[in-house]
Amino acid sequence: MILGMGVPELLVILVLVLVIFGPKNLPKIGSALGKTVKNVREGMEGDEKSEAKADDATDDDATELVVDEDDADADDDSKFCGHCGAKNPAGNAFCCKCGEKLD
Repeated sequence: MILGMGVPELLVILVLVLVIFGPKNLPKIGSALGKTVKNVREGMEGDEKSEAKADDATDDDATELVVDEDDADADDDSKFCGHCGAKNPAGNAFCCKCGEKLD
């Protein structure tokens, strides 16, 4: 039994395919189907190999710290909202963008 189908069901399907496509086209269809299955398998194996390579590459890569020029001249007396991340003056009790209470 293949996919829950017995021999009679498979024979009916084979006869229908033969009638629809004809005996001359069956080798072409079989070849195309085989190539498709082969490409899918290679693609799945390629994804697994690329994921393994990506995991290895991320372990070896060093993280580089990039300092933004805008951050270098930021005022120390400003507050950042924990909810939306907006910059607020030091005297504000609430965020001027989202209205959340600042710490």
